[in-house]
Amino acid sequence: MTASPPPGRLHRVSLRLARLRSARLRPARLPSARLPSARLRPARLRPADVVRVGVAGLRARPLRVLLSTLGVTIGIAAMLAVVGVSASSQAELDRALERLGTNLLTVAPGTTLYGDPAPLPAESVAMVGRIGPVTAVSATGLVRASVYRNDHIPSGQTGSIAVLAARLDLLGTVEAELAGGAWLTRATATYPGVVLGSVAAHRLGIVRAGPRVWLGGEWFSVVGVLRPVPLAPELDAAALVGWAAAERYLGFDGHPTMIYTRSVESRVEAVRAVLAATANPRAPHEVRVSRPSDALAARRAAGETLSTQLLGLGAVALLIGGVGVANTMVISVLERRPEIGLRRALGATRGQVRVQFLAESLLLTLLGGVGGVLLGVAATAGYAAAAGWPAVVPAWATAGGVGATVVIGVLAGLYPAIRAARLAPAAAVTAP
Repeated sequence: MTASPPPGRLHRVSLRLARLRSARLRPARLPSARLPSARLRPARLRPADVVRVGVAGLRARPLRVLLSTLGVTIGIAAMLAVVGVSASSQAELDRALERLGTNLLTVAPGTTLYGDPAPLPAESVAMVGRIGPVTAVSATGLVRASVYRNDHIPSGQTGSIAVLAARLDLLGTVEAELAGGAWLTRATATYPGVVLGSVAAHRLGIVRAGPRVWLGGEWFSVVGVLRPVPLAPELDAAALVGWAAAERYLGFDGHPTMIYTRSVESRVEAVRAVLAATANPRAPHEVRVSRPSDALAARRAAGETLSTQLLGLGAVALLIGGVGVANTMVISVLERRPEIGLRRALGATRGQVRVQFLAESLLLTLLGGVGGVLLGVAATAGYAAAAGWPAVVPAWATAGGVGATVVIGVLAGLYPAIRAARLAPAAAVTAP
């Protein structure tokens, strides 16, 4: 016979079994913990994706892209060509000034208080030559005579060619060059020989040395023809004879009408201050002193003013191109509403749609800008080569052209991009 457990022990076993049954029936409790909230975030477009999407949008409409970029190309090319041609012209002027020098001063007779011509003294050339910083001096004198191709031409048809008596050192003082023949020498300067300026030779129909011309009632042999003289343009339309020959054959009085001086570069202004009093001590106020290089500088300033006006025209052309790009992007938004709605329905955000259309606008204008830069550089190089100038295209102009296209692209694509981003997905998908 089996002994039963004591009552106290049996009660404890019963309680344990009851607890186990209740533990099996209750759902298990998970430890309390705060789970992070899961939010869906749209994928970000990488720069390469933005470019790829923009290129795809442009490739779908190649003809429209070509016509839209044409306006930007013309505007950038016009602006760059204006700047390039102006810079090339300035470089040529600077090169000419460097070659010819800026230390050339001229002295010419002025007028008296009564308005009558005030001649320079015959010894003024020698007096100017005694100024310390003066390194070279020469002169020409106006001769009362006319020059003709032959002695059968009526006296009234002079061709506006001046006859000037010239000193032998004139050629080196004004940095003139011969197109053909030779300059006056001690021998030809005392006999009937003449050197023609470039314009005078053209008017007389003479292209080389050798022929004779009818000058002051005498036959003079053409011994040389000059090239254009930038710092002394009055010599271009003149027939130059020797000083002694002018006195002997043409009745020249020996008074100079133009004195040319070269001075030490650092002392030019000091020489300029005393030239008038030195050339004509009795009446320095009746003497005109000028610096021919200032005329070239003034011509450069006039060229810069014209370039500013032409830049304005280029800016107008660029603005018209920007309007064309904006028009293209607005039409693109209207035509691609189903595409925009589909992209929005698939999860594209408004920001991504804005970026897509801004990228297309920027690529469109950049394409026109690069084409305009290449066209402007080519036009500048061609014009400079035809004119014999150094081709100069400032780096700031090229960078400015590209920068202008970026600005135009942003402004032209901003409104279409915002409009595309505001389209509701459902309405855009169902749009016709």
